[in-house]
Amino acid sequence: MQKKKEMIAMLLAGGQGSRLGVLTAKMAKPAVSFGGKYRIIDFPLSNCINSGVDTVGVLTQYEPLRLNSHIGIGVPWDLDRNYGGVTVLSPYERSENSDWYTGTANAVYQNISYIETYNPDYVLILGGDHIYKMDYELMLNYHKAKKADITMAAMPVPIEEASRFGVLVTDPETGRITEFEEKPEHPKSNLASMGIYIFNWPVLKEALITNKDVPGLDFGKHVIPYCHGKGNPVFCYEYNSYWKDVGTLQSYWEANMELIDLVPVFNLYEEYWKIYTNNDLTAPQFFDDNAVVERCIISEKASIYGTVKNSVIGPNVTIGPGAEVYDSILMGNVKIGENAKVYKAIIAEDSVVGAGAVLGYGEYRESTYNPKVYCSDLVTVGECSVIPPGVTIGKNTAIYGITEAEDYPNGGLESGNAVIKAGETL
Repeated sequence: MQKKKEMIAMLLAGGQGSRLGVLTAKMAKPAVSFGGKYRIIDFPLSNCINSGVDTVGVLTQYEPLRLNSHIGIGVPWDLDRNYGGVTVLSPYERSENSDWYTGTANAVYQNISYIETYNPDYVLILGGDHIYKMDYELMLNYHKAKKADITMAAMPVPIEEASRFGVLVTDPETGRITEFEEKPEHPKSNLASMGIYIFNWPVLKEALITNKDVPGLDFGKHVIPYCHGKGNPVFCYEYNSYWKDVGTLQSYWEANMELIDLVPVFNLYEEYWKIYTNNDLTAPQFFDDNAVVERCIISEKASIYGTVKNSVIGPNVTIGPGAEVYDSILMGNVKIGENAKVYKAIIAEDSVVGAGAVLGYGEYRESTYNPKVYCSDLVTVGECSVIPPGVTIGKNTAIYGITEAEDYPNGGLESGNAVIKAGETL
């Protein structure tokens, strides 16, 4: 008989992340690049191994190929274990009741047999799309000390933003949760759920099986209220350090820019809590004699010939002579042509900006394409896109695919517009 695990993690990484627009047209949100050489999922995976959690099930669904390839067998995170380690769990055909994952808790329900393999005392539920560092062992110790059935991590947020989250009301003496509302219109508290839960496994298993037929079975909407309603002791673990939901283009851009602050609120360079990633690039950066670089993160194998300021530059990026890049995020293998100007843009992997092109000119205008997703000054360019030489592109715009000069009437794209020539529109 194989030995049991005290706690295993189930990492929910299947979301489309549609609010990131063209950045997630062909990949799950947790696979999106972050901070130069990292991907978003690197942060919860690194938190697991740094916290002593060596068994992680990663639940994928939407466009999982890039994510699966990045995780592999878990070597960079020391999760390549004979017993435990990291396992990618995609939906699969069953003899009956075959289905896609229809909600966060439904995804875990469909993998009860995986959890039972390790006979854990506790199950840690994590999202795959947040940037933070957290010691889950400290949270587990709190869970044990409180004799809780469920512990929810939460953090204070401005009260005007609380309606975006699940909101907790707690007993100030004990920390026990007395009320829980998912995205309330009029929040009674500013304690927001982080989507990080520790369950006693028997409690979670019973809740999942009892509610298995609930459409879109979700932790915040169904499982937590069910357990709370039954009287299970549910406690709040308050977290007061850096945590960022990078689910929108603006928040994603802001989180990257915070990395290059003179005193960054989120430090990638701490020895005692490293962030690990799958990165086999070993070639050094190259800076031409005429290059100008100020307050940037520059990843391996990048070649800088022009001017780069206040930006995050991914691996194998080339910025040509005379080019200027300001306040931008360039992911891996992006090429910026000679004398091109890039202002406040997010440019995804393997994209090319032609010589003399200008991105981010003019005044902000509301998007005529998708105002719920595109609602900031940013120019957003999807992966493998090509912007021809000499065109001028305004603010709050989206480009996706191999575009040509004729796609830009009068040589430009006005603010608030989009050119989409690849894949599904977003």
